[in-house]
Formats: sequence, C-alpha cells, structure tokens
Amino acid sequence: MELARTYRIETERLIIRCYEPSDAMKLHETIISSADHLRPWLPWMQQEPKNPGARASLIRFFRGQFDLGLDYAFGIFDKAEKELIGSTGLHTRVGKNAREIGYWIGSKYIGKGFATEAVGALTKLGFTVEGLSRLEIHCITENIRSRKIPLKLGYKMETIITPDAPGIVQNMMIWSMSKHDYEHSRLRDLPIRAFDFMGNKLI
Repeated sequence: MELARTYRIETERLIIRCYEPSDAMKLHETIISSADHLRPWLPWMQQEPKNPGARASLIRFFRGQFDLGLDYAFGIFDKAEKELIGSTGLHTRVGKNAREIGYWIGSKYIGKGFATEAVGALTKLGFTVEGLSRLEIHCITENIRSRKIPLKLGYKMETIITPDAPGIVQNMMIWSMSKHDYEHSRLRDLPIRAFDFMGNKLI
C-alpha cells in the first residue's frame, strides 16, 4: 500500500496530526472524561476504563500502522497542541483508492464545530494530496450529531446497513463522496495547510 504523504494538517482552529508518544496522557484524559458521551457510539469504549499505560501502547500501535502505510489515525488538537480535542483518521478498510473517515470529539468540545472542521480538512486532503477516488463516513443512525456532519459537508447517503452480528442492534449509515463530487463542492475552497513527514508543505 502506498504510504500517506501527510503527517500534519492546520485548519483555522485546529492542528490535526499523526500521534506522538507525548500525546498518551492527553489521549487518556480526553477518553476518560468523555466516557459517558462516547460509550453509546464507539464499540471499543465497552473495554474502558483503561490505564495510562494502555494509552501509550495504543499510540505506539497508531504510529506503527501510520508509518507502515497500513492505517492512518490523527489526533485533533487545539492550535497550541496543549489539549486533545478528539481523534480522526483516514482508515483503509473500504477498498483500493478509498478511505473511511472516522471521528470522535471529547465531551468538553462538542457543539463547537470541531468535527465538521476536521472532517472537511481530511476530505480535501484525501482528494487533493493523497490522490483518493472515494471517501466514506460510517455513522450509527441514532447518532444525530455525527450524521449531521457528512450531510453538512456534501456527502451523499448511500445506504443503511442492518447488522446481523449477535448483540449489535444499531443500524449504520454509509455516506460517500467521489472525486467528481469533491471537484464540484465548496470544500475545494477550504483553507488548510498540510505537511509531510519532514515538515515540507504540501498545500
């Protein structure tokens, strides 16, 4: 698989970048403080709470996957990079030349438009820098906040999947955007800056 070009993105209010070892405690604090908010929507939250050491191991895993070109998780930070607002990613589980954008925002930061800002930036990045042909967003139908984001950004709702796995009762909405759709969207004018592994500016 081709390696991702982008390690760091700057938007109007956010820094979105590959995780680093020093982010472990920030990630831990945001997850723990947001547990009740996140648990209904994220399956991995059923395994919480975990200790700070588990967070360090998770970040090592994220970074290893990123550097090997297997999957791409990004932390969402404030401009000073003192607070972890949430997490997002360009996930490789939806086929060739395509990515799934996942995201969550800590409870302290919901309702401020940070998820929309981050997903918009990753959408532009995916098509203009990473050369993708398709992006998807998957969200549980009952998660009203989450499903507003792809709609707001111009994604199209393709289908709703009803799970057949035991114990899983939540339907999943699949939203998508093609390169052609992107070329005719307002996201083309979104002001972002992106940088590679060496800090060289990409856009």
